[in-house]
Amino acid sequence: MRVVGFSGFSGAGKTTLMEGVIRALRAQGQRVSVVKHAHHGLVVDQPGKDSWRHREAGAYEVVAASSEHLMLVRSFERPQALSPHDLIRALHPGVDWVLVEGFRDSNLLRIEVWRHETGHPARYPDDAFIVAIATDSPERMPEATLRPVLDLNRPDALAQWLLDNGTRFDYDPQAYL
Repeated sequence: MRVVGFSGFSGAGKTTLMEGVIRALRAQGQRVSVVKHAHHGLVVDQPGKDSWRHREAGAYEVVAASSEHLMLVRSFERPQALSPHDLIRALHPGVDWVLVEGFRDSNLLRIEVWRHETGHPARYPDDAFIVAIATDSPERMPEATLRPVLDLNRPDALAQWLLDNGTRFDYDPQAYL
């Protein structure tokens, strides 16, 4: 399994970029999973549905499955700050790539998604875990870098860069226990 994070401030285009990267990796025969960090309350099941009713009744976990999907909802008795490593351990082990959205302060190797127009600072000058920058304005980057600068609007090229550098992203879950 190979793991890479996509980090950046809200509005930079992480989700759109990841959608394209997922499609491009899938076109290359890769199986892809996603771990996403949510800053606000996250509701995945809808009021009135069975999964919601079971969770509301106090179930710790609700697993719902069809022939096409699996959903797991776990309710914590007390708020918990889970690391991306906790979430990766919960995934099916037979995937080729795990793309992690968010967790910009984690110790995962990450691609920073940066747009000058958002007005947010770039983090790559001070973050050793950022291994590349995806941007639509390389000429406006605040600092020169030796890291690869990838075109934010070319998710296919970014996916190919990941494949070409894949061993760099090999993930050892034991290293994070």
